[in-house]
Amino acid sequence: MLPRKLFLGARLKRLRRDRGLNQSQMADQLGISGSYLNHLERNQRPVTAGILLRLAEAFDVDVKSFASEGGDTGGATQLGEIFSDPMLADLGISRYELVELADNAPSVAEGIARLYTAVRDMQRRPSGEERRADPRSLITPETWVRDYIQAQRNHYPELEEASETLGGALNHPLSVSEPLRQRLKEAWGVEVRVVDPEVLEDASQHYDPQRRLLMLSSLLRPENRTFGIAYQLALLEFAPIIARMLEAARPPDPGSRRLLHMSFANYAAGAIIMPYGKFLRAAEEHRYALDRLTAQFGANVEQIAHRFTTLGRSSAKGVPFFMLRVDPAGNISKRYAGERFPFSHFGGTCPRWHLHSAFQTPGQTIRQLIETPDGARFFTISRTIERPIRPDIHDDALLAIGLGCDVKHASRIAYADGLDLMNTPATPVGPACAICPRLQCAYRATPPAGRMLAVEENRKSISPYPFVPT
Repeated sequence: MLPRKLFLGARLKRLRRDRGLNQSQMADQLGISGSYLNHLERNQRPVTAGILLRLAEAFDVDVKSFASEGGDTGGATQLGEIFSDPMLADLGISRYELVELADNAPSVAEGIARLYTAVRDMQRRPSGEERRADPRSLITPETWVRDYIQAQRNHYPELEEASETLGGALNHPLSVSEPLRQRLKEAWGVEVRVVDPEVLEDASQHYDPQRRLLMLSSLLRPENRTFGIAYQLALLEFAPIIARMLEAARPPDPGSRRLLHMSFANYAAGAIIMPYGKFLRAAEEHRYALDRLTAQFGANVEQIAHRFTTLGRSSAKGVPFFMLRVDPAGNISKRYAGERFPFSHFGGTCPRWHLHSAFQTPGQTIRQLIETPDGARFFTISRTIERPIRPDIHDDALLAIGLGCDVKHASRIAYADGLDLMNTPATPVGPACAICPRLQCAYRATPPAGRMLAVEENRKSISPYPFVPT
């Protein structure tokens, strides 16, 4: 029995919208009337335990997370970043108001986020270009797809089931690469060929549907060739599933649709090589040790780390990791989270997080306990990885990835062994400097938005931009 009445209308509406359903369709899947669902969405009826169980069964929803007191505060956190911008900060909007808006009017909150993202993208365009652009183009495909993936918690049950079935049928004691190649040849008549990079010019792989030929660059590392074969197989095998998912997602423009299409195929490729049940069992057995899992599945560290963020099956969850990938200049090229993501949505990472320190110790795993301004503690690991394509001898081949999870899960992770999780001091970190509330931070790079500076000519503080607390 539920200890209190749950009015979860906004979350129900958001779930329905994310799945591309109208009220009648969702009501049918839940086995209730459309009018009853309408009452639930308008908070005129509480959500019962029975409805929660039906949501879990029909939509693979985590009941505990869906019905939690705090709910999904990701929207409020994103709004907090937006309203800390100097052009809005003087409004002084409270956290309470932002939570109310995100929870009770999620579509309005998303509209605000889209407009703000468009403004930021427009500011980066050459002068005058924004006047020639279609306003819809100001939300870049990369931004839209990133936000869509995060809204799904980077987990797609239908793709997981199909990939697990196919991946299980391709089981091989040494390597999955050869069974993948054989499947492409026997089921689809597609030949795989490794070719000189000059043949592909600026591509790493290319599929020619007329010749039924998949060409892979000889510069690709072996595990990336395997992934390339799995990617092409996913495009062919799961075309109907991916088409349905694209229709449900409703991308706003052709560019976003193509990028999301590729993202779905990439997801499926990883799920074929690392089938859900088998991978989760191995991850738990080896306690998420990256190198042990790379050896078992013939994948590289980045592929394993990315797979960690997808283990959100409601009946069999893995550790809910977040992941970032950065280059030596600090540019973020991947950002995924199985649950909460503790860093800025629009900005970069905190310089006190050791992700960037990984470049100073290539190949080594750096562990760290961090604490965000709200008191949440996370266990993180960082290490360098190599790019998929072997670069020119003069190029820098390294990237870095950071993985993390709530500290309550750290005992399940081998890298946390020997670390006193309760008593070891955590490094204070924050979101982007412009919205970070920490007063005394020597690493602060920009003044906090909307705060009055407390600079005195006769006194220098630890922080280069001291400000008056609120």
